[in-house]
Amino acid sequence: MPSDAITPAQHTRSLYNTKSLVTMAMLTALAYAVMAVCKVIPPIGGFLSLDLKDTVIAIGGFLYGPLAALLMSVAVSFLEFLTVSDTGWIGLLMNIIATAGFVCPAVYLYRRKHKTSAAVVGLITGIVCLTVLMVLWNYIMTPIFWGMPREAVVDMLVPLIIPFNLVKGILNSALIMLLYPPVSTALRKIQLVPAHQSAPGEVKAKFNYVPTVISAVVLVTGILMALAMMGIL
Repeated sequence: MPSDAITPAQHTRSLYNTKSLVTMAMLTALAYAVMAVCKVIPPIGGFLSLDLKDTVIAIGGFLYGPLAALLMSVAVSFLEFLTVSDTGWIGLLMNIIATAGFVCPAVYLYRRKHKTSAAVVGLITGIVCLTVLMVLWNYIMTPIFWGMPREAVVDMLVPLIIPFNLVKGILNSALIMLLYPPVSTALRKIQLVPAHQSAPGEVKAKFNYVPTVISAVVLVTGILMALAMMGIL
């Protein structure tokens, strides 16, 4: 066999690398579309936008890893900066930090074990990281953007900034838990994502309704909390 011949295994890897790039581009476009739709939601506190693009980016990260999640976070935030954002480079920076800070820890922990429990732990970790990072970066950047004293930002932390990021993280986490299983299954069926490789004699796990029911309850709770923060409830 010639030394430069392509083996079937190499051909399959190359094919799936191409499909992975296409799928990541599709998910990036979908995340941008979700972000654009979320622009119609009234900002909480006059400047905090409830954005659900992290759901799509996290699904991409669960499929392709933390680096893919980071690249998608940067790409969507940059497209938002170029098109519909009116917050300039500060908004771009805050978007990247918020999205990557939530998605990347969740993806990293899930990809280590590929279990529902790992996804739950990862998403909780992501919510904590998101909240802590946004407290720190709002303290730094909000006075620069709005021209307000830092004491005013401190006064907003407990009643506004911390609850907002907790609710945002909860909503995205519940949606991820609900949407990832059917989305990943559909992508595998149309061969955009490689199928799971089962060990010999391994029994395929049955669908567990408990995480779905819990995620649905959490989602409804998050929606009600968001509506309360908007003053609608």
